Amino acid sequence: MTVPANISLSSVPRQLLLIEDDEALGQIIQLGLKPSGYAVTCHRDGQSGLIAAKKHPFDLVLCDVHLADLSGLQITQALHKEKPQLPIIVMSGYGTSDTAIEATRNGAYDFLLKPFPLEELLAVLEQAYHASTLRCKKVALDTKPGAEGLIVGKSKVMQDVFKQVGRLAAQSMNVLVRGETGTGKEMIARALFQFGDRSDQPFIPVNCAAIPETLLESELFGHEKGAFTGAHAMRIGRFEQASKGTLFLDEIGEMSMATQAKLLRVLQEKRFQRLGSKSDLCTDARVIAATSRDLLKALHKNEFREDLYYRLNEAEIYLAPLRDRREDIEPLVKTFMLHFGPGMGIKNPSISAEAMQFLTQQSWPGNVRELRNAVRKALIAAKGFPIAIEHVTSAIINVVSSNHAEGTGLKEFVRQQILSASRGETTHALQTLVNTMEKEAFEAAITLARGNQSRAASWLGISLPTMRERLVYYGLHPKHPQT
Repeated sequence: MTVPANISLSSVPRQLLLIEDDEALGQIIQLGLKPSGYAVTCHRDGQSGLIAAKKHPFDLVLCDVHLADLSGLQITQALHKEKPQLPIIVMSGYGTSDTAIEATRNGAYDFLLKPFPLEELLAVLEQAYHASTLRCKKVALDTKPGAEGLIVGKSKVMQDVFKQVGRLAAQSMNVLVRGETGTGKEMIARALFQFGDRSDQPFIPVNCAAIPETLLESELFGHEKGAFTGAHAMRIGRFEQASKGTLFLDEIGEMSMATQAKLLRVLQEKRFQRLGSKSDLCTDARVIAATSRDLLKALHKNEFREDLYYRLNEAEIYLAPLRDRREDIEPLVKTFMLHFGPGMGIKNPSISAEAMQFLTQQSWPGNVRELRNAVRKALIAAKGFPIAIEHVTSAIINVVSSNHAEGTGLKEFVRQQILSASRGETTHALQTLVNTMEKEAFEAAITLARGNQSRAASWLGISLPTMRERLVYYGLHPKHPQT
């Protein structure tokens, strides 16, 4: 192994404790780090490693999660409590969300997913060492019941999200979660809630886009009897219900400027009034907001308050679309199969390699939500047998239809285009919708026909020359040879 050019060598060896029961991997790490100025002490069991870490002045600790006696999470928690300034890097071959969150939540400096290149390990060790020398305290978090299986992802971007959740969960600051529709923003909000110190208090979700603007203020702040026509009884608002707990405001970008101003007052003063009342009520709700809209663009167009934006965005988590983290598709598919299978009487659901490959190649514009629905449809179509290629192709067609009926997918896209036009961002909404729909139709047909242009043309009810012309026009090409 060679030392990366951007990693500086230290004249004084940095003392690193390695707790790893895989002897071969331990030797590889020891030999790989030596040229970079690290003196590595190895322990193959958790108990002796923990004792050594408490007894000797190590600069860094690198610990595996799965050990024969103590787990790496137990070691992290115990060691961080006694030596909070000692950076602990946890590593594991299993990229589950709860492991990454628990590791950083219990005080780990970072979490590495095996296998990792030496350059990545060295970069993390360098950051951890310098953080320790600057005496930057890491967040110490208490143990709380986990949310096993809540979020799934082995990609680097999702591992970073898990670590952010672990570091932010126990903080009282407001968090803004950004991402496209269907990426799982509410799941992240629930993870922040469940791993935080308010998990025994209410979690109140509010979809700002689903509630008419005339009713949203009453929904958030409540109202007194007779406050407006139809207010036949007093109503307690969501802020009041979520006091000392967590209020999740989904699609915050769709809130009107007038309601934004009232929300800002609550965040600043922790006080509000029910509609029709002159008495102030106090709230200590933590606010987690989510949006699929670019709030910075909205801010520059005076469609979103700058002061509210910075109040909500005390910390930010970005969820990448599924097309940008395709390595997460396979574990997501397996998770959904195990989730839906038992309810359908399928004890050991399985899927063919061809069907899995097909799923990983799709763009999934509806993101995780669309994939979840497709897996459920495919399980139903397979009738207890292994999911085959024909089951997933038919499932995708069924998902498009059901999404339309449920108000997501196509219907949501239409809504977003009209909203964009209403804000003056486009003057060609109808043409955009027509072109997008036509392109989606041609892409779906040629994909499901597995490159057979004649078959795809017959499905669409058009001639083969027209099919070829539109494929060229939209830049679409068959993925399989024509038959």
